[in-house]
Amino acid sequence: MSFDSLAIDVKDLTKIYPGAVRAVDGVSFTVQSGTVFGLLGPNGAGKSTIIKILTTLSRPGGGSVRVAGVDVVAEPGPARRMIGCVAQQSGVDPIATGRENLTLQGRLYGLGGRRLRTQVDDLLERFGLSEYADRPARACNGGMRRRLDVAMGLVHEPHVLFLDEPTTGLDPETRKELWAEIFGMAAVGITVVLSTHYLEEAEELADTLGILDRGKLVAMGTPAELKREMHGDALRVELVEPPGEARVRSALSCLEGVCDIVVAGSGLSARIDPGTATAPVVLAALESAGVRVVSLTLSPPTIDDVYSRHAGRLLCGMPEARR
Repeated sequence: MSFDSLAIDVKDLTKIYPGAVRAVDGVSFTVQSGTVFGLLGPNGAGKSTIIKILTTLSRPGGGSVRVAGVDVVAEPGPARRMIGCVAQQSGVDPIATGRENLTLQGRLYGLGGRRLRTQVDDLLERFGLSEYADRPARACNGGMRRRLDVAMGLVHEPHVLFLDEPTTGLDPETRKELWAEIFGMAAVGITVVLSTHYLEEAEELADTLGILDRGKLVAMGTPAELKREMHGDALRVELVEPPGEARVRSALSCLEGVCDIVVAGSGLSARIDPGTATAPVVLAALESAGVRVVSLTLSPPTIDDVYSRHAGRLLCGMPEARR
């Protein structure tokens, strides 16, 4: 495929750390230009390692990686000029003004003169920072500093932008504003790689999702495709008290059309054949076993269900403390 259509091309990527820890184990995927690619996975899945390799901060143990048509191992310098990176921890200098932060970032990429001044002014306007452009960044609130972070990642007009947990800690309004900016980036041809623990954010923004677990790519597709692969509907039951997993499995394991039974405290989840006919049977079986039910809900598959199936643990839409 040509450079114009393919922004990222990863083949058989591996990374082994001391102690024979396979952080990345034979991962392959491609990302089309001008799309948003969401990278999901629990702590230790390999997300951070893959992003470090893609952004030339770490060398792979094997395989090949091309970003914006450039081999990141053979040509790290040219690759860095093709990418922007917004880390989870802010890179803003709190003492410098917004304008100074953007100008310094542009100079690091060799920009200067009228071109840089115009680019800085455009970004300040685009991200709603013009009013605060000449104030120290420390005087801005967290949402403004995060918008400045993203603007700094765009100052040299990269082909691919990496965003690591870009909306963590933002209020809902600022978060939606940043979502709109991400959509806008893709609309003008910038490829966005989004690493996030917010599942609803990944579903809303990403054209394609990749789910990692224990160093392997365990699922990849559009959100709609991944949900269609799930069998049946999601059943969630709130119980009066923790019943014990053995007791619940004994009551439900003999029922047709019920699978993926998970008991966690006083909560029960399972997958059942589509439609509502199986739900009353489940309810009757639990009551016969003396398991008292508070509520029962039935819903089509969600990205949470997809994640739980492939990565083995549910994030519930909340960010984990560290990776």
